[in-house]
Amino acid sequence: MLHKEQDGWRKDIAPYERPRIKNSVWQIINTMVPFFLLWYLAYMSLSVSFWLTLLLAVPAGGFLVRIFIIFHDCCHKSFFRNKVANEIVGTITGIMTCCPYNQWRHSHSVHHATSGNLNKRGTGDIWTLTVEEYLASSFIKRLVYRLYRNPLIMFVIGPIYIFLFDYRFNRKNAGFKERMNTYITNLSIVGLSALLCWAIGWQAFLMVQGPIFFISGAAGIWLFYVQHQFEDTYYENEENWDYVQAALKGSSFYKLPKILHWITGNIGFHHIHHLSPRVPNYYLEEAHNANPILRDVNTITLQTSLRSLKFRIWDEESKQFIGFKDIKRLVVKPKVNDVSG
Repeated sequence: MLHKEQDGWRKDIAPYERPRIKNSVWQIINTMVPFFLLWYLAYMSLSVSFWLTLLLAVPAGGFLVRIFIIFHDCCHKSFFRNKVANEIVGTITGIMTCCPYNQWRHSHSVHHATSGNLNKRGTGDIWTLTVEEYLASSFIKRLVYRLYRNPLIMFVIGPIYIFLFDYRFNRKNAGFKERMNTYITNLSIVGLSALLCWAIGWQAFLMVQGPIFFISGAAGIWLFYVQHQFEDTYYENEENWDYVQAALKGSSFYKLPKILHWITGNIGFHHIHHLSPRVPNYYLEEAHNANPILRDVNTITLQTSLRSLKFRIWDEESKQFIGFKDIKRLVVKPKVNDVSG
């Protein structure tokens, strides 16, 4: 069905693959200005109550997620038509979100090219084992996998490890330009943090930036997690894997309230994004509505998305995610003949 009508959806989605400078610049303004204003208000609120600071950190963290979406689009070269403009804005927003532009662009490109491919897991995605792989693993590997999949580790410790430590190091085969971009990003983060510590004091800096960073980091990982780790997602071996089906079946439509779609840069229309990464975030909803096929996808809501927390392992037989408890019923126990004396 999808293959027969591929030309149809391609024709419908093509007009949305062209970024508009007016829209992109306006998004930078309506994202950056509120973020810096909220950051300043959070700092000023320290003299009133730290609880007020934490309250202001919530929308500020939301706007930092929106800044990350701008960074994300720049990595796909979909925010501006001009390559240099994408690199400049992408590097700046990467510094603000602690993500090196070139390094992240590489791993995320691999994610898009291999999402749902069981033979090409491991780069830019959530660590996922099949039932067979899990059962064949050592006790240590199972333990590590269980810890990795624990919500406390993934959404509390995960943002701190990934954004503050993991992204500070280059991958093994990184080129010169990618390495230099990582070094520039790291030095800029340290320099900017040092400047703010000098200007307002390190305690105030941590009390403001810490909650904002954590809220945005946890929200970002949650969004990435829930948009691929739902029950009936798509995983196939290399010989059966299909890019279009991986996009439309392996990426969810996260149906959120309008304000949350706006603050998260419409990334909830994740199936559209995976189908065509060149569509800027401000056109994703329109592209979603352009063709009935693009709306006939796995849809999750805030309430139903919470179920994904129990999905830990991919069962190739049922083609569904299952929990650790479900593995027991899949293990066939040997029959024991009751022989009486």
